[in-house]
Amino acid sequence: MAKTVLSVPDLARRPIDKLLYPVTQFLRVEASAGVLLLICTVIAMAWANSPWHESYEHFWHTEVEVGFGSSILRMSLHHFVNDGLMAIFFFVVGLEIKRELLVGELASFRRAALPAAAAVGGMVVPALIYVGVVLLRSSGSEETDALHGWAIPAATDIAFAIGVLAVLGSRVPLAVKVFVTALAIVDDIGAVVMIALFYTNEFSFLALEISTALIILSAVLNWAGVRSPITYGLIGVVLWLMLLQSGVHATIGGVLLALTIPSRMRIPGSSFVAFVRQMLDRFEKSGAAKENILSDQQSQGYVQGIERACDLVQTPLNRLEHNLHPWVAFGIMPVFALANAGVHMTQGFDAAMASSAGLGVALGLLLGKPIGIMLATWLAVKSGLGALPAGMTWRHAFGASMLCGIGFTMSLFISNLAFRSQDLAQSAKVGILTGSLFAAVLGFLLLMRAGVAAEAEAPATDPLRPASAH
Repeated sequence: MAKTVLSVPDLARRPIDKLLYPVTQFLRVEASAGVLLLICTVIAMAWANSPWHESYEHFWHTEVEVGFGSSILRMSLHHFVNDGLMAIFFFVVGLEIKRELLVGELASFRRAALPAAAAVGGMVVPALIYVGVVLLRSSGSEETDALHGWAIPAATDIAFAIGVLAVLGSRVPLAVKVFVTALAIVDDIGAVVMIALFYTNEFSFLALEISTALIILSAVLNWAGVRSPITYGLIGVVLWLMLLQSGVHATIGGVLLALTIPSRMRIPGSSFVAFVRQMLDRFEKSGAAKENILSDQQSQGYVQGIERACDLVQTPLNRLEHNLHPWVAFGIMPVFALANAGVHMTQGFDAAMASSAGLGVALGLLLGKPIGIMLATWLAVKSGLGALPAGMTWRHAFGASMLCGIGFTMSLFISNLAFRSQDLAQSAKVGILTGSLFAAVLGFLLLMRAGVAAEAEAPATDPLRPASAH
């Protein structure tokens, strides 16, 4: 969803700001993260299928060392991206989940019912289609191995989906964007649960006990009023190391830690307004507004007081989400795409689709997602559990459900956990790329036509006003 950003006055711009202006403008556009993700995907595929494809494998399997002294953690660069950097991605996902549960579209049963039901349908049906394809086309040990990938088509890539909606702009009602965002958040919750329950190794109970104690410690610090990001960051690093040894995938620690981050303001908004107004009045009366405050200690105190008030009125949850989101969207996710989207096409598309894993994933995303989401949405509306928001038609719902068939980031991540066979993993990745590409194109076209049709057939409505019950 779009965020209101207040920019610093042009007078404060430095020469470097003017040089970086095109870059900063690009980063502010919602679709930019999706565009960058797409570019990195194309680069990875081109590199992996070029005459220099061996360098791709060699580069990402280069061993890296993290630590100091005798405490050294060794892992491949690919492993470090998927288990290390992606833990930060999951931490931001956890912050978004907590925010939505507290004050967003999932904060009340009435608001959460429709997207939650749609998300569940969009996870169950793709998994069933995948399992059906595997059972029909595989046998023996191959069937057993392929069945382990049932969760791959159950995930939606929120960055790509929101990016496509941003490209459509005003052609799509705001209610559709809110619906897709809320659905994707519930989808992320489901993906996290599936990874935690079904894609873990043998457990180390000592490491699990220490990890549990760290989560409890973080929650207690939250209750005690500790708001320092450094404190929670240190806990997060130790938690990550313990989960690496526990058998539970280390990235789950990011979500668990995020749920303990403080989300309360230290001072109410009214007190903040009164205090800042008082400080500004004193600052203006001191005459510092007309001269350099470097030599005026009293004026510096007023500015520092305002800074302190700003710190107290913001929540650590919002501050961390705001600060980390650009790093995740424009750093971690593109790097993840470079490390994981380099699918060898030597077998060819036909061979990948002949595999039960590749075909099951592609059909799960392209057919399972829209069927599951539309069926669950229809049942929720007809049963009175939820209602389509004002400004959103069934055409919009169908286009949005198709768009949710983009399963790139989370699907690739789960495919790395699901298969030991490199051939199955490669086929699944081809299925992910194929299903996601067709889902993105069809979803874009359906929503564009739905927007034009809705504009021609119905008067404009406020998309934030709840729809009347039928």
